[in-house]
Amino acid sequence: MDLVIGPLDLSAHVDEALAVQAAAFGLGPDEVAVRRQIVLRHMTHPGARALGATVRGRLVGFVYGMPNDRTHWWSTVVEPYLRAQGTDAWLDDSFVITELHVHPSHQNRGAGRSLITTITDAATEPRSILSAIDTESPARGLYRSLGYQDLARRVLFPSAPKPYAVMGATLPLLRRTPGQ
Repeated sequence: MDLVIGPLDLSAHVDEALAVQAAAFGLGPDEVAVRRQIVLRHMTHPGARALGATVRGRLVGFVYGMPNDRTHWWSTVVEPYLRAQGTDAWLDDSFVITELHVHPSHQNRGAGRSLITTITDAATEPRSILSAIDTESPARGLYRSLGYQDLARRVLFPSAPKPYAVMGATLPLLRRTPGQ
């Protein structure tokens, strides 16, 4: 497939990345416009970084994240759910995976796994956290295979139609062993 994982200037390639996210997540133009501003704001946070997955120079997937900060919007939403489970300490010393998306035509080929393991391998924090739609899905299966476990479920984000699960894993993430 000639997949290449490498640094991505997400601010410069935000429209390409959001086209991938729209295809993967079923977003309409209004949602993409809102997310564009969010991504651009996130990339100004200290320690924020992004990676892209390209095939023959075309962006087919991306991941970005940053060291977690309890004052960020995401943390303020998930903190009460984590506290209720006794897992809110995960908000400290964690690298948060903010977004991870692979175009549907390139899913199930290892791009998502390569993106998330590569970005977390460079993290200085001892663990990683993320949120994913709280349903059994290939994404949740991928996260579990890497060592992520549920920290809280049925997390409701304002304006999100479905509940989410917050998941956490110690770093480095698990790798497949030969024969798996």
